[in-house]
Amino acid sequence: MAAAAASRETHISQIFFTADRAYKLLKPVHMSFLDLSDREQRLAAARRELDLNRRIAPDVYLGLGDLHEHGELVDHLVFMRRMPDDRRLSDLLRSGADTDDHLRSIARTVAVFHAGLQPITDDDSIATAAATRARWMDNVVNIERSVGPVIDADPFERARDLALRYIDANPMLFASRIAGGFVRDGHGDLIADDIFCLDDGPRILDCLAFRDDFRIGDVLSDIAFLVMDVHRLAGAEPGRRLMGWYQEYANEHHPSSLAHHYVAYRAHVRTKVACLAHEQGGRDQVALAREYHALALGHLELARGRLVLVGGAPGVGKSTLSSRLGEMFHIPTLVTDVIRKDLAGVAHDDHRPSGLGSGLYTPEMTDRVYRELLRQADLLLTSGESAILDASWTSDEHRRRARNLARRHDAELIQIECTLDPDETRHRIRRRTSRGDDPSDATVAVAEQMAARRDPWPEATVVSTEGTIDQVSTRVRTILDDHDEPPEGP
Repeated sequence: MAAAAASRETHISQIFFTADRAYKLLKPVHMSFLDLSDREQRLAAARRELDLNRRIAPDVYLGLGDLHEHGELVDHLVFMRRMPDDRRLSDLLRSGADTDDHLRSIARTVAVFHAGLQPITDDDSIATAAATRARWMDNVVNIERSVGPVIDADPFERARDLALRYIDANPMLFASRIAGGFVRDGHGDLIADDIFCLDDGPRILDCLAFRDDFRIGDVLSDIAFLVMDVHRLAGAEPGRRLMGWYQEYANEHHPSSLAHHYVAYRAHVRTKVACLAHEQGGRDQVALAREYHALALGHLELARGRLVLVGGAPGVGKSTLSSRLGEMFHIPTLVTDVIRKDLAGVAHDDHRPSGLGSGLYTPEMTDRVYRELLRQADLLLTSGESAILDASWTSDEHRRRARNLARRHDAELIQIECTLDPDETRHRIRRRTSRGDDPSDATVAVAEQMAARRDPWPEATVVSTEGTIDQVSTRVRTILDDHDEPPEGP
């Protein structure tokens, strides 16, 4: 057992250590959010803490004891098994040690813990868009007083606007999380300081026991607290892996945008705490507040949905590129060639070539295809996902509708126009036609007609698809990477 201090104090408790035990004594405090001034209140709180923490660490939280002074009962203690300080997750992360096995095990433990909790679907005061907005505004109001001496105005305003725009654009997403059973009575305070990585698995301590409304919420917000802490201590990649493992073990669908939103929220809360500590004379809080705020802003940028338009004439390789981008960035890809066949009720490999303006390619059918494309994209954005839309995007009217869709969801619109040497384009179309394994019916003649009728697309970034798909995707990745990577940790 590593040596440690004989006692430790927090704002609401004192913890006393022996060789193999820890004893927690709640203080007789009276705060706006907590009243422990009476012994019976402290006893009830101690029992609550014991019961709640036994849900995830039953072999650590051993029981309650009475504290007597001169033969008189004066207070109560929570008895705990003492954890080895040298196995604390925060210290392991700071040391640069390989923590992947520990993080994977923690992700599994939290996922199993969450799976065993009863969904809360009858409380509309916790995880709604309105409730989430109110919590963000509480942070904003408290941080605003520190704008200037602690937090610069521009990033403060950017973070505020991104957070509120995300919430206002996604009320149905928050409602669907409640209806889907993702709101549960979780841990509420998953931080690396309170997790110990033992040989037989992690021990997760000290859930937020004194306020139910601080503890109950979306399970994604619960794990996001730890993801945020891991990111701060060890960088973005370990945090990203932790979230990925959690989702794997939970076997539940959690939109990536919402995950980033909740990580940002947890960092924003910590920003507020650091700003308040600075107001109370904490000299070391400025750098910490700025670090947390930068982390929050980075994840808020990532929380924005993205609508990626990948267009160009038939045969230029836009579908191959779209598919590769979808794999690289884990974004669903919608393809007009597939949608056209689905609407017509024919198999994807049932080829029915026709001239432009006839068969499956009449103006009416084409417009129907784009309406369906954007309808499906709307559903994805509403559910907190991004979307890649693989289409020719010949008409500015169809692009205008896409722009409006992105605006309605406050999604970032990225427009990519693929180009290729005409001779190579014709070669690819003929090769594709001979294989017969692509849903596109476009012939060389159709491709040339579409190119001639194409509306200008000045908003798009032009990308040559010359070369291998690896070479092309690398070129395109530079367009998307700026919007995909959160700031690195220290």
